[in-house]
Amino acid sequence: MSRIAKAAIPVPANVTVEIDGQDVRIKGPKGALGWTVHPKVGVEQQGRELKITPRSEGQDAWALAGTTRALINNMVIGCGTGFERKLTLVGVGYRAQAQGASLNLSLGFSHPVSYAVPEGIEITTPSQTEILVRGADKQRVGQVASEIRAYRPPEPYKGKGVRYADEQVLRKEAKKK
Repeated sequence: MSRIAKAAIPVPANVTVEIDGQDVRIKGPKGALGWTVHPKVGVEQQGRELKITPRSEGQDAWALAGTTRALINNMVIGCGTGFERKLTLVGVGYRAQAQGASLNLSLGFSHPVSYAVPEGIEITTPSQTEILVRGADKQRVGQVASEIRAYRPPEPYKGKGVRYADEQVLRKEAKKK
């Protein structure tokens, strides 16, 4: 039995929730998100809270209810305040610059790397070595940050590359003669 599914989801005053059968639509200042809930799970609104309940007493229904509760909670938080991932460039000559709908990266290759920013995601560069990825959808923000990091992941000998701001890179000792 899922303890996560039993917790109610608080809905802030600046976020509106519409439930139409199995479809849940959430709108807020940071954007609008929608999702179709599994038929084994029910969603109902009670005042400024959302309750998630399984429609049967099986273990799979409780597991789906817990997953549904977590996903809808992330949608409510994302539409209200949004999500953010910070990336840091470490290395001599590594630079980033946001230009409109693309992110231009100089990562030590013989060519510049241009990343097309997807719809619903905002990328800013406060400095040449910092990248901020913002959006309402937690999964998409993490996916975009992961795709940018994949161009040059941090290497273990000097620590050069694109890394998350809170990432600890384990350093290796150089080969000895």
